[in-house]
Amino acid sequence: MESAKVLIIDDEKSIVQMIEMVLRKEGFRHIFSAHTAQEALQLLTRQKIDVILLDVMLPDQSGFELCPKIREVSRAHIIFLTARTSDLDVLTGFATGGDDYVTKPFNPLEIAARIKARVRRDMTQPPSLGKEEGRKRYDFGRFVLDESAGELIVEGKAVSCPAQVYQLLLFLCKNPNIVYSKAQLYEAVWGIDGFGDDNTVMVHIRKIRERIEADPSNPQFLLTIRGLGYKLVKEKSR
Repeated sequence: MESAKVLIIDDEKSIVQMIEMVLRKEGFRHIFSAHTAQEALQLLTRQKIDVILLDVMLPDQSGFELCPKIREVSRAHIIFLTARTSDLDVLTGFATGGDDYVTKPFNPLEIAARIKARVRRDMTQPPSLGKEEGRKRYDFGRFVLDESAGELIVEGKAVSCPAQVYQLLLFLCKNPNIVYSKAQLYEAVWGIDGFGDDNTVMVHIRKIRERIEADPSNPQFLLTIRGLGYKLVKEKSR
């Protein structure tokens, strides 16, 4: 945790101070803060940040407006901090490039736990092989997930895929025909148990379907198993 760099973007200084205090107690040493979108973008040109906590309500522009600009210069894991919990707001956050969100008021230990989980996941990711040997491709006919290249190919064409959407699809590709609950998927992909929100998994499932299914509203690969969860089937259902 000592090497991870965290950026807190929030105009409420008391919240920034509270989060920073908890993170330092949890072992984080490189913590940066910004109170406006402009200040955040300037900082990101100077520092390579690993995790960003992004407030939706900023004085110069919203976090939803800022997030795509961050994505142009940074691959950091972005967690939205928001008091707005409607489905539209959650969808907007993910659509603009966010990876997760926490609603206010929140437990700062939850924030620390989510960041720790993300950092641990990044630290344990195996390096890219860069060679054909050991190359892993998951072929489902209509689509192929190329793990070593980090690509989703649908009907022969590369399709853009946000990091967390890709990680969720990769997990499902590695474990086809197995039913997973939302909680199990959240723990497996986001790396933490007990703090997940149903909307996070549901939104990412929807984004996967928009990419791999011919008709996302009538999925043939990524199926909902009522009352249990989701499974990715190897053979297209009929």
